[in-house]
Amino acid sequence: MLDTTKRAADYEVLGPWPEADPVPARGISKRLASLEGKTIGLFANGKRAAVPMLEALERGLKAKYPSLKTSWYKCSVFNTPEILTHGKEKFEAWVRGVDAVALTVGD
Repeated sequence: MLDTTKRAADYEVLGPWPEADPVPARGISKRLASLEGKTIGLFANGKRAAVPMLEALERGLKAKYPSLKTSWYKCSVFNTPEILTHGKEKFEAWVRGVDAVALTVGD
């Protein structure tokens, strides 16, 4: 006969996540107070959906912040950090010309 009298306390439930790092996440740069009048870099990593995702982001940002400008950068070597490619200088110049960057992983 099947015992159906077990209570929830009889089972241990394990979560799929490891213990959290006690150091809170923080950005590498201070957040911008506003996007108004800023130039946002749109970095496409070369994957199929990267450009359409950034185009949608660009439309939304420009609708919300009319004075916002965007600057596009498309990676020169698929799935390789741009800083490690022959386009390093071009990439570094692009980064210096923007106030913030949005990057997509277009899988």
